[in-house]
Amino acid sequence: MTTITEKLEFDGHSGARLAARLDLPNGPVRAYALFAHCFTCSKDIEAARRIGADLAREGVAVLRFDFTGLGASEGEFASTNFSTNLADLLCAVEFLRAHYEAPSVLIGHSLGGAAVLALAGTLAEVRAVITIGAPADAAHVLGKLGGSLDAISRDGSADVTLAGRSFRIDRQFVEDVQEHSLLDAVKVMRKPLLIMHAPLDEVVGIDNATKIFLAARHPKSFVSLDKSDHLLTDPADTAFAASVIAGWLSRYIVPDEPQGSEAMEHVRVMETGEGRFQNAVQAGRHRLFADEPESVGGLDTGPSPYDFLSIALGACTAMTLRMYADRKGLAVGRISVDVSHAKVHMEDCIDCSDELKGKGRIDRFSRVISVEGEISDEIRDKLVDIAGKCPVHRTLERSSQVQTRIAEQ
Repeated sequence: MTTITEKLEFDGHSGARLAARLDLPNGPVRAYALFAHCFTCSKDIEAARRIGADLAREGVAVLRFDFTGLGASEGEFASTNFSTNLADLLCAVEFLRAHYEAPSVLIGHSLGGAAVLALAGTLAEVRAVITIGAPADAAHVLGKLGGSLDAISRDGSADVTLAGRSFRIDRQFVEDVQEHSLLDAVKVMRKPLLIMHAPLDEVVGIDNATKIFLAARHPKSFVSLDKSDHLLTDPADTAFAASVIAGWLSRYIVPDEPQGSEAMEHVRVMETGEGRFQNAVQAGRHRLFADEPESVGGLDTGPSPYDFLSIALGACTAMTLRMYADRKGLAVGRISVDVSHAKVHMEDCIDCSDELKGKGRIDRFSRVISVEGEISDEIRDKLVDIAGKCPVHRTLERSSQVQTRIAEQ
């Protein structure tokens, strides 16, 4: 994969060692994010893992960790509550601040979303907050305890089955979540907020998203996760959520210069590990995917290699024509270029030079230039002539040398 995932540990609120994963970009880091998982979940839940990996491909390093007593972390879950979750989150913030950089992004899923909402307003470095299926009240989790609440109140604790697993819940947990007024924290948070919620979420109803949105100050955004379930178990839903988060964050986390190193002078293409052909492309500060269509075994998440060649020719053509029109003072409307690629037999190539004869099949790029508005025949002919002088056009038509070597380990 293009991400580099490091296994980490740090001390939680009680001194118990908390297990963590840091998903790092294979290149400059634009920002650090902290991910808080849902109630009784772990850092390795599919939604957390995929969102961490997808954001890392976009240059955002993501720290996800297990709260005390959950997943691979030490400690007793029965002794924890919402307040200790907030304390663990602060420990994670301090760990990032000490060893990397304080998080500028907080992401919380379900009860983890409630936790980041409660904490965000107290952290000056935080520039953006994202919640996924978050409740508007931390006490919402008590509804999942059902009839066990009576036993907890009567006996001081009870074993509760949640998501097929047994957890011991103490009375102090119930009392603690009831003391937190989450919406009051949202009203004074004053951070850009993205609320993501599924209308059909049966665990945390969509009305919770409405309450959070109304309590928050602008800038705030809401994105529906459509038919997703609460845990985003469908990879397509997780991929959608990650892409929306990455796009939304671009307004709030773009630094003056890439962090960690200078912008790359070359283009890097690296397999992601997703599907057979998906590759992450980094060109300067820009990141995108290269892939193949589903019809040939790809995931269709980005242009194919030959699509990129067509993009290069089309973009170079449009830019060259615009430079020419501006230099000559020509009133030329908006330019668009359609490029298609095919491998054709020589006998089908009417315009091919004598040098290409006898080569059997060749690559043919067909280019159609459109200009908004009326232009004279003279300008039309001149644009065709100038298009042939575009640097990429010339590169494709003349021979090129490709040097290849294996990098030293």
